[in-house]
Amino acid sequence: MFKDCHGEPLPVYAQGVVSECLPVVGAIPFGSVYSLKVLVSSGAKFTAKGAVCGGEPAAGQFYMLHALRSNVLLGRPISVYHSCQLSAEDSRTLYGTDKYAGAIELTFLILLKGKGTRELCSLDFGDLVNLIGPCGNRFPEPAASGKVCIVGGGIGVAPVAGFAQTLPDKSYDFFASFKSGSYGLENLKADKLVITTDDGSVGVHGMLPVALTADTLRQGNYSALYACGPTPMLAYIQKICRAAGVKCYLSMEAHMACGVGVCLGCVIDTTEGKKRCCKDGPVFDGDILMFNPVTEVAGIKVQPRREALAEGQEPDLSVNIAGVRFENPIIGSSGTFGFGTEYESLFDVNRLGGISSKGLTLEPRQGNDGIRLHETPAGLMNSIGLQNPGIPHFIEHELPQMLALKPVTIANLSGSSLETYVEGAKLLDKTEVPIIELNISCPNVSAGGAAFGMTCVGAAQAVKAVRAVTKKPLLVKLTPQSHELEQVALACVEAGADGISLCNSFQGIAIDIERGVPVFDKLKAGFGGPAVRPIAVRLVYEVVEAINKLPADRRVPVIAIGGAASWEDAVEFIMAGASAVQVGTNTFANPYSMIEMIDGLAAFMKRKGYHNIEEMRGLIQK
Repeated sequence: MFKDCHGEPLPVYAQGVVSECLPVVGAIPFGSVYSLKVLVSSGAKFTAKGAVCGGEPAAGQFYMLHALRSNVLLGRPISVYHSCQLSAEDSRTLYGTDKYAGAIELTFLILLKGKGTRELCSLDFGDLVNLIGPCGNRFPEPAASGKVCIVGGGIGVAPVAGFAQTLPDKSYDFFASFKSGSYGLENLKADKLVITTDDGSVGVHGMLPVALTADTLRQGNYSALYACGPTPMLAYIQKICRAAGVKCYLSMEAHMACGVGVCLGCVIDTTEGKKRCCKDGPVFDGDILMFNPVTEVAGIKVQPRREALAEGQEPDLSVNIAGVRFENPIIGSSGTFGFGTEYESLFDVNRLGGISSKGLTLEPRQGNDGIRLHETPAGLMNSIGLQNPGIPHFIEHELPQMLALKPVTIANLSGSSLETYVEGAKLLDKTEVPIIELNISCPNVSAGGAAFGMTCVGAAQAVKAVRAVTKKPLLVKLTPQSHELEQVALACVEAGADGISLCNSFQGIAIDIERGVPVFDKLKAGFGGPAVRPIAVRLVYEVVEAINKLPADRRVPVIAIGGAASWEDAVEFIMAGASAVQVGTNTFANPYSMIEMIDGLAAFMKRKGYHNIEEMRGLIQK
C-alpha cells in the first residue's frame, strides 16, 4: 500500500471486477442512476494486472473509472458512496468463494449522463474495470462537539451520504434535494432528514432554498456544513453559510483527464488562485471558492433558458436548401450510402432528409487497387478511388430507384477534367434529380478531384463551367486540405454555387509496420469518422462566418460533413451554422445512426423549446 507522509493512501492504478451493476430504486426516471460495485484486491490476488489497491478510500475521495471494454478515451471521476474490506466469511456468503477475501468493495452511484457513464452503467458481473485511486482529499473531520449539517443535491448525495456513514448516529442533520424521487439515503442515521424535490414527488415541494436558509443554519447551531451537488446549489450554500457565520466545506467537480494532478484541466477558481479539483480538492474550504456566473463564453452570450414546447407540440425539422425542401436536416453522405436502396432492408431510409449518391463520373470506374479500407482509433481511412458505374448507367438504373425514395436525391458529380465535369453536368441537367453536389474535393484520385478545390482559381473555374450548363441547384463539396478554404468557399459562391458542402475527407497516411510499406497503394488516403469532428466543426464555423459577411441576398447554406455520430453532433454542427448535416462513416458502425439522430434532434428541440432548425442555427456565430 502506498501512503503519503500523513499516512493517507496514495492513488494507484489497479484493476477491479464488477460484482454488481443495477438501477437505483427511487431515482426518477428509473434507470437514470446506477449502483456499481467493484471489487479490488488489497494484495494482487485476483487483479489481472497484479496491481494493489491503495487501501480503503476516505470519505469524499473518488476514483477514475474506465471500463476495460470501452469506446471512450478517458476514465470518469466517480465519488465513492461506500467502501468496505471483505472478510473470508463475507466473500463466501456473497460470492460463494474465498477468492475475494481481503478485497476492497467499492460502491459508486453513477448518474447516466454521457457515453462514459453509459458504459459504466451497462457493465455486467465479472466485467473488468481499470481504476486510478483513491484520488483527492477527504472531508475534514467535524469538531468533537456540536452537530453538523450535511447537504446533497442530486447525484452529489453519494459522497456526502458516504461521509455521513462515518459519523456517530444523530450527530448530523441531512438535507437532500432532487428534481424527482430520492435515492442514496437508506444508510443514514441523521437526527433530522429533510428531502426536497422540484416536482413534489418526495418530501417538501421545491428546491433546496424552501428547506434550508441562513435562518435554518442559525437555528440549527451547526458547527460546520458539508455539501456536494450542482454548482448553483453550492454557490447558494456558500452564500447562506456566510450570512449565518457557519463554516462550510464544499465538494466540487470538474472535467479531468488524469485524476492525480498532472493534466491541470480540472482547475477551480479560488481566492488563492486556480486549484486542481482532483489534487487540491475535490473538497474545498467554502471561504476560498469563487462562484462567478458564466454569462458568456468566447465572447458569445449564454443562451437564456427557454420553455419546452407544449405537450403535443412537435418541432419542425424541415430545412430549405437552395429552394429544395428537406423533411429534416440529416443526409446520407456520398460514398458511404451507395444509392440509398442498399440500406432499405436494414432500416427505413425514407425517414432521412436526403441521400447524396455515390461519387459519379462521366465514365465507369473500377477505382483504386490494393487495400481500400484501414480502421484507426475513432476513424476510418479509405482509398476507394471513385468506383462507380458512370453517369449514363446511373441515369438509366440507379437514379429512378433513388427518386422513388422519399429523401431528396442529390447527385454527387465528380470528374477527372473540366470537360468531364461539364459533360456529366449536362446529362444530369436533363434528369429529374433535384440537386447536384459538385465534388471538387475527392482525396483518392490522381486527376481532377481535390485539385480543383485547393485554390480559389481552380474552384471558381470548375463551378463556373458547371453552372453554365445546368440550372439545377448546385452544392459544391470542398476539401479541408485547402490552405485558403474560406476564400475558396467565397469564390464558389461568387461563381454560382447555391450551397457549400464541407468537408470531404482529410488526408492521412497509414503504415504496415510488419511489411515496412504504406497500407495504401497511393500512399495517402481519405480519413473520416468521429476523430475529425471537432476540426470539421471549426471549418464549418469559419466558412459560415465568412459567408455571413456577404450581403443577405448572396448568402448560401452550408451542409456539414465530418464525423457526425450522434444527435448531439448534429446539434453542434447546426449551432456552428450548418443548415444540414451529412453522415458518413458512422453508418458503417451503426446503421441506425441517422434515425437516432433525427429522433434525438426532435427530442432535444422539444425539450429546449426550439420550434424549428433556424431558431438554433448559428447560435455561436458572433
